[in-house]
Amino acid sequence: MKKYPTYLFFGAPGSGKGTQGTVLGALPRFFHCACGDVFRSMDTRTELGRAFLEYSSRGELVPDEITVQLWNVSIGHAVEAQAFKPDIDYLVLDGIPRNIRQAELMGEIIDVRRVFHLSCPDREKVVARLKKRALKDNRLDDANEEVIRRRLETYDRESKPLLEYFGPELTVTVNATEPPVVVLHTILSHIVTDRRSPGDFTENPIG
Repeated sequence: MKKYPTYLFFGAPGSGKGTQGTVLGALPRFFHCACGDVFRSMDTRTELGRAFLEYSSRGELVPDEITVQLWNVSIGHAVEAQAFKPDIDYLVLDGIPRNIRQAELMGEIIDVRRVFHLSCPDREKVVARLKKRALKDNRLDDANEEVIRRRLETYDRESKPLLEYFGPELTVTVNATEPPVVVLHTILSHIVTDRRSPGDFTENPIG
């Protein structure tokens, strides 16, 4: 199977990866898939859906194999519906892979062209941003500072090692504290440059 050409958005909770992924996914020849949307839309009547529910209802971590299988099924449905056309579209991911094991499992499926690391070293700004977002979306539990800091600790422990896994050759660090339009401009400038590689631009034209 030909691997899906993929751009990854990576960063701590509140870094804006979902925002940037959504904007990029709205452009022709890009398909955005957020891991959170996959879980929210899964069919719990299927064997995989029941397995996911069994772990999550007990408050346990869902095994990486199940998480990746659910994601792969969701992408397959998008291909069948022709929402994602892998022969001409780029896949845009945020929220997955979350750790090195997931990245290894997905290695046979995706061809990572670039990892955009949305960096926000000032954690107080991240906490404030997450509180504001939680109140805006009426998710009061997510506004709890203790919960937020636990999520950031989990990111540092489990997800941040992915930067070393993918390496500096693939990774572009973007200042996530800049206005969203500035962050988007930086991302697009790298994508346009990448697409100038021999044959790439002509095989997957924009528009």
